[in-house]
Amino acid sequence: MNVSVAGPEEKNRKNNDTGVLIFIAMSETGNLQSEYISRINKTFDYIDSHLDSPITLEELAAVASFSKYHFNRIFHSIVHETPFQFIQRVRMEKAAMLMLTNRKMTISEVALKCGFPDISVFSRNFKSFFGVSPTRYRANKSKNSNLSQTESNRRQPEGKAIPYFCPELQTIKWRTNMKLNKSVEIRELPKMTLAYIRHIGPYKGDDKLFERLWNRLFAWAGPRGLIGGRDFRSLVIYHDDPGVTIEDKLRMSVCITVPPETKVEGEIGKMVLEAAKYVIARFEVNAQQFQEAWDWLYGEWFPAGFTENGSLQAVTSPTRSHASRCIPKNRRTENL
Repeated sequence: MNVSVAGPEEKNRKNNDTGVLIFIAMSETGNLQSEYISRINKTFDYIDSHLDSPITLEELAAVASFSKYHFNRIFHSIVHETPFQFIQRVRMEKAAMLMLTNRKMTISEVALKCGFPDISVFSRNFKSFFGVSPTRYRANKSKNSNLSQTESNRRQPEGKAIPYFCPELQTIKWRTNMKLNKSVEIRELPKMTLAYIRHIGPYKGDDKLFERLWNRLFAWAGPRGLIGGRDFRSLVIYHDDPGVTIEDKLRMSVCITVPPETKVEGEIGKMVLEAAKYVIARFEVNAQQFQEAWDWLYGEWFPAGFTENGSLQAVTSPTRSHASRCIPKNRRTENL
């Protein structure tokens, strides 16, 4: 259909012309909403990579290419939180994650990593958010984890991970009899540029949701010749801990690797996964077994096999019924 814009002389339009104009308005509104989401996603990426530093409204507005007032209004309409509320929540949730996965970090170190140089301010904010002090939170969760671990050991002793040296790869791997787990190792991954579509909200066990997201991403990538090749990878990034963050606020991104110069627009975002050492755990699972794999990795392998995790985010690389869990080993909170 060819659509032309009428000049001033065309004052008497037919009904079908009006319909065309309405269609144009709806299309432009959809494009505008997609553009707004794209800009807000850029601020998410910026916040995730600067949680240990002060973040101002002016900075975020500049990242999103909005005026300060317009940015604050658009952010709230999409996220249903003000920028300050979002930053505060993500910092608190990251702190909770760090205290449980990195027992060697002191409360002061956790506070600094989450953007609180003053421990008293951090403690006050943490208690306001979780209802208990950071020390009590860690103690309570550790107690529950130890009880769960003891029960798990009684029920499934084969889940224990035993480290060994792999001479072929010159790295440490872990041998485990956990039924779903195929291997665990620590490996250096290269820097990767990713194109992504982000979802906010529940996703657990929702095969149809993942199918829709992947279809949209591949429908965008296919005509641009971005699918395939020796270094091509598909990833799913989970930005939040579902054990801490409520379902409606969970962020998840389906991603593919792309050349750094790739142009993106609308709902397609672009970010960088920095080179770092990662814990890579491979599982063979269906959609209903993902949680069991996560629980084993965080609840059993990390406490027994490794204690230096420093990130809020995690990555999976699904291939049919197989999934690799890639957890950053020891790094600042760059956006994944």
